[in-house]
Amino acid sequence: MDHPTELGHVHLKVRDVDRSVAFYRDVLGLDVTERIGDYAFLSWGEKHHDVALQGRGPDAEGPGPGVGMYHVAFEVPDADALRATYRRLRERGVEVAPVDHGISKALYFDDPDGNGVEVYLDTREERDREEWRGENARFDPESLGA
Repeated sequence: MDHPTELGHVHLKVRDVDRSVAFYRDVLGLDVTERIGDYAFLSWGEKHHDVALQGRGPDAEGPGPGVGMYHVAFEVPDADALRATYRRLRERGVEVAPVDHGISKALYFDDPDGNGVEVYLDTREERDREEWRGENARFDPESLGA
């Protein structure tokens, strides 16, 4: 193959690096691998970084409407992990939109700087289907893994 086959990392611009490090560490379980000035690099352990955070200062503009990245998505291994993520978000007072796409169950929310984030559970095998079919139904994350 002569083209990329894996996402290397996501680089997000944020207003407050420390606040964002705490958010991504506490909600998604990432650990800081390196800090240099206004940059923090976070990883789940196999790469130098899965997420790079770049501090832009308290007056930096937030993400805008129109063209640009809608969200970054992170996959969890099972229903218990998705439910636990939901609980961590709610404990922090983060507004969460749980959406069942038929092929996945997803939590949509914003990080402290308004960057869109999705944490999802792939349900294609469990439901024996591969196509999305445009489904966007609400679901109760507390009912997962029970």
